[in-house]
Amino acid sequence: MREQPTYPASAVERAMKVQEVILRAMDGRLKWYQAAEILGISDRQMRRWKQRYEREGYDGLFDRRRQEPSPKRVAVAVVRQVLTLFRERYFDCNVLHFHEKLQAEHGIPLSYTWVKTALQTAGLVAKEARRGTHRKARPRRPLPGMLLHTDASTHAWIPELVGMQDLIAVLDDATSVVYYARFVPQESTTTMMAALKAVVERQGLFCALYTDHGSHFLTTRTGRSPHRPQQATDPTQIQRALGQLGITLIGAHSPQARGRMERFWETWQGRLPQELRLAGIGTVEGANAFLVQTWVPFHNRTWTVPAAGEGTAFISYVGDQLERIFAVQHGRVVSNDNCVQFERRRLQIPQAAWRYSFAKCRVTVYEHLDGTLSLGCGPHTLGRYAADGTWLVPAPADPTPGHRRTRKPVGMTPPMNGAGTSARNSLGTCRSRLDTPPGCPQGPQARRRRATHRERSERRTP
Repeated sequence: MREQPTYPASAVERAMKVQEVILRAMDGRLKWYQAAEILGISDRQMRRWKQRYEREGYDGLFDRRRQEPSPKRVAVAVVRQVLTLFRERYFDCNVLHFHEKLQAEHGIPLSYTWVKTALQTAGLVAKEARRGTHRKARPRRPLPGMLLHTDASTHAWIPELVGMQDLIAVLDDATSVVYYARFVPQESTTTMMAALKAVVERQGLFCALYTDHGSHFLTTRTGRSPHRPQQATDPTQIQRALGQLGITLIGAHSPQARGRMERFWETWQGRLPQELRLAGIGTVEGANAFLVQTWVPFHNRTWTVPAAGEGTAFISYVGDQLERIFAVQHGRVVSNDNCVQFERRRLQIPQAAWRYSFAKCRVTVYEHLDGTLSLGCGPHTLGRYAADGTWLVPAPADPTPGHRRTRKPVGMTPPMNGAGTSARNSLGTCRSRLDTPPGCPQGPQARRRRATHRERSERRTP
C-alpha cells in the first residue's frame, strides 16, 4: 500500500480553503473569476485547480513542493558558515571570487547560483542592475602582437595604504595575455613609455596599440579658435616613439569601444585587492613583486584564450636605440659657451674630436627613463648628465685594434725631402692620441692636406 504523504499544517489548511472555494463555485454560489479573486490567483490557475480536483480529488489540491523538506536542502550549519565567512573574511570579494574560495580553501561544494541567492537573500550582496543596451562584440585579432591594449586604472588596489594607486597594464587583444603590469605613482608619459619599452624588449615590435584619448597619447590642442576643427600640429612623445618603430597608435572615442580592457579592469578590481590583503602586502614594492611572481602568471593561466591563428605577429627589434626612442625629447640651440639651457640647468658640452665648437647648433635633449639626461646631435651623443645637470664622465674604453696608432722611434722615421720636410716639422704633432677618428683636425690626413696647401702657397710666393 502506498504510504500516505505527510504535509505541513499550513499546506492542509490551504488545501481545505481551496476545496471549499471550488465547491462553492461548482454549486453556482460563486463565479469562477470570483473564486480566483478569493484565492488570489489568476483565472487560468483557477481552471487548473478545478481540473486537478476533478481528476485527483482532495489530494490533488496539495502543493507537492510543500510535502516535506527537500532531501537536497543545505544544512543550517553550512548556511551559517557560508554567511559568516563572507561577512568576516571575504567581505570585499565578488560572488564568483567567493564561490571559488569556498571550493578551493574550505571544501564547500555549493553551486554558484545557490551562493549568490543566499548572499542576496541575507542582504550581503546587492542585486545586479538591469543591463543596458545590446552591443556587438568586436572579434579578436587572429595573431598575438597584431593589437595591444594599454591603460591605467586608478583604484584602491592596496587596502593597507590610504588613497588610490595607479596600475598600468599592457594586454594582448588576441589572447588576453598580460605582458606588463606595474604600480606607478601616476599615469604619465614616462611611465607609459617604460611599459612600452619593456614590452618591445621582451616580446618584440607589434603592429598597433589601442589606447584612450589621454593627453599623453593623443592631443588635438593647437591654440586656434575653439569654434574650428582642431588638429594637433606636433605628435606627442608616445606618438613620436611609436612612429619611429613603425607602430600604429589607435585612439578609442568611448569606453564601450574598449570593452575588452574595461572588462579586464573589472575583473582585476574585484580580485586583486582581496588577494593583496589576504597575502598581507601593504607596500607598493611588495605589490609589484606580487604582480610579477604570482598575479600575472595566474592571470595568464586562468583568463587567457588561444589565438585563432597560428604563429605570432611580433618581430624582434634589431638595434640599440630603444633608450633614445623611449625618452622624452626636447629641441635646443647651443649657446656660444657650448652650454645648453634646459629647465634651469646648464648642460656643458665637452670638447669633441670631430668638431671645434657646437655654438648655434641645434641639438636634442633626451630625458631618459632612469632620470638621466643626454645631448644628441644627429647620431652622435655629446654628453651624458645626471638629473641635476652634472656631467657623467664615461668610463675609458679600450681602443679598437684596427684604429690604434703607435709612435715609432725617431730613428725609424723615414726622411722626407724638399718642402714636405719643413712643412711636416712645422705642423707640430698629434702624437698623444691613440685613437684618431676620421675627420679629426689633428689626424694624419688633415696634416698631409695642410702640408700640401702650405707647399703650394710657398711655390706661388715670388
